[in-house]
Amino acid sequence: MSAPTYSVIFENNDFVVVDKAANCNFHDEENLGLGLFNQVKAQGQYNELFPVHRLDKMTSGLLLFAKNKLTASELGKLFEQHLIEKFYLAISKDKPKKKQGWIKGDMVKSRRSSWRLARTDNNPAITQFFSYSLAQGKRLFVLRPRTGKTHQLRVALNSIGSAIAGDPIYNPADKSDRGYLHAFALKFELNGEQYQFSQMPSSGEFFTDENSKSTLANLQQPWLLNWPK
Repeated sequence: MSAPTYSVIFENNDFVVVDKAANCNFHDEENLGLGLFNQVKAQGQYNELFPVHRLDKMTSGLLLFAKNKLTASELGKLFEQHLIEKFYLAISKDKPKKKQGWIKGDMVKSRRSSWRLARTDNNPAITQFFSYSLAQGKRLFVLRPRTGKTHQLRVALNSIGSAIAGDPIYNPADKSDRGYLHAFALKFELNGEQYQFSQMPSSGEFFTDENSKSTLANLQQPWLLNWPK
């Protein structure tokens, strides 16, 4: 029996929050069956379901789906206005050029399906981050994207010399058991109510070892960290 590709974290009349497994494609794949979106729709027996954001195939963690058109529109506006706070976790085996701060720059096409960060800032990808030392030379990153662009976090960490462990595009020589990027937390207000969700990664030997878990125990509410202004 294959491993589950998601679990439901929260659900109400307007939306559902799921925890996506790593190495699960959001969209259907030829010869590989339904992608995450259609799995959630079918297994939840929803008449309507609307995607409002996406995660790369390698990335695990929290995803929001709207259950009606009105909520889809409202959540879409919140994402466009950067009023949904998103926080990610990543692990790299390489020491970064700096341990915390901002990573800014225009995203430009590179080889094949990859991107790189340019020194220009006409329409920059902007990411804030903190990092923490782990055992055996690894480093844990808490990332807060302030813009939403293709591969943004993967490119950002690659640009400071800390390509994500197991990333098949930006760190292909690393053969870790998964790509170590996880959508960790969401925080937003909808219809006058405040919502906060955080979900620890459940797969990957580096995410789940005792050293990582003890560090993550102090990061359960990443929106409370002293993010640089």
